[in-house]
Amino acid sequence: MNFIDGWASGDVLANGLRLHYYRSGGNGRPVVLAHGITDSGQCWPRLASALAPAYDLVAYDARGHGHSETPPGPYTSLDQAEDLFALVEELGLRRPVAIGHSMGAQTVSLVAARHTGLLAGAVLEDPPWRDVPAAPGGGPGEYRRRLREYRALTVEALVAYGRAHRTGWAEEELCPWAQAKHRCSAEALENMVPGGPDWRAVAAGIECPTLLLTGDPNVQAMAGLGAIVTPAVAELACQLSSHIQVVQVAGAGHNIRREAFDAYRAAVLGFLHTL
Repeated sequence: MNFIDGWASGDVLANGLRLHYYRSGGNGRPVVLAHGITDSGQCWPRLASALAPAYDLVAYDARGHGHSETPPGPYTSLDQAEDLFALVEELGLRRPVAIGHSMGAQTVSLVAARHTGLLAGAVLEDPPWRDVPAAPGGGPGEYRRRLREYRALTVEALVAYGRAHRTGWAEEELCPWAQAKHRCSAEALENMVPGGPDWRAVAAGIECPTLLLTGDPNVQAMAGLGAIVTPAVAELACQLSSHIQVVQVAGAGHNIRREAFDAYRAAVLGFLHTL
């Protein structure tokens, strides 16, 4: 059973485009889930199961992903941040916590820095915060290449590929991951402008309690997807903002919640309980 079975779903007009969302409707504090590039709002099965009993979860599809609209480009990470801000406003979410992974973590960090007072807290799972520029050929171009390869396979074949190449991922993670690749717009990746505001300025502007979850940059088992945030970057982030705390998850690469879920869940729940 998919975690969104029984949840409400719908669309909102946010920042001038239609965004699709799923909502658990729990009685607790609202928690918004912002996924990574080429993923979707359905790519949170185990975390959603862990949080749904105590929180009102909102998982949304970023622009050009899942069932959300693909607007004309170009657009930047700042546009994605304004999408999330508008979603929170349109749904009337009062002081939510936002949890993001990768691209979604960058989105959440920008919202926290640009709209102080909006969020009660933020969780950043390996955002694209680098101490050196990304290698040439990376970024949206690399994701476009991977997306072409993934979409050449059926969803069933892609699940089988993930089962073979995403060692350690739970079975329930694989189908949403595979479906998201077929629902991600290639045009959205074409429209995406790489980079964005310097992460140091973003981190310095964060004023809400923020958990920065990092993995191991040297982990290569997950198809070469080692963690982005290095220990040096994590240390500097804490120096730039006293509101940021770091939990380093041993043995995990970029997909921390998929590769070391028990440690990830414990860190997120512990953080949420402090708010």
